[in-house]
Amino acid sequence: MPYIQAMTIPLWGLVVFIGWTIAIVCLLLTVRIRHLAAGGAAQDFGTPQNEKNLFWRLYRVQSNLVENLPLYLGVVFLLTVRGISGTAIDALVIAYILFRLIHSAIHIAGLNPMSRVIFLVSQFVCLIALTQHLASYDRRKI
Repeated sequence: MPYIQAMTIPLWGLVVFIGWTIAIVCLLLTVRIRHLAAGGAAQDFGTPQNEKNLFWRLYRVQSNLVENLPLYLGVVFLLTVRGISGTAIDALVIAYILFRLIHSAIHIAGLNPMSRVIFLVSQFVCLIALTQHLASYDRRKI
């Protein structure tokens, strides 16, 4: 019988990331259906809107999630395959996921765009640090 590895914090972070993406897609679909039910046109969805439009903000959040998922997925894959773990990795993953969720929430709420930039930069700092752990990890040192 094959050995099944236990869920790690990075893998749970991936579950949260995917769940959040699905939730945003469901919310986006709800807004689209309500728009159409209220007499809106399907062409409205292909036209860039301003940041005051909830549909457009949800669309951008969904796009941001889809754009960032492969980056996080790649890091989690490499961490898992190489068996790299630890408190620092877990802390960076938790911070990354929290920054990702807060970034999305700020965008959906239409709050200050500079806040989004701060949380976006924070996410990338976490990804860079995780990548640095991958690059510098050497099992022979243990």
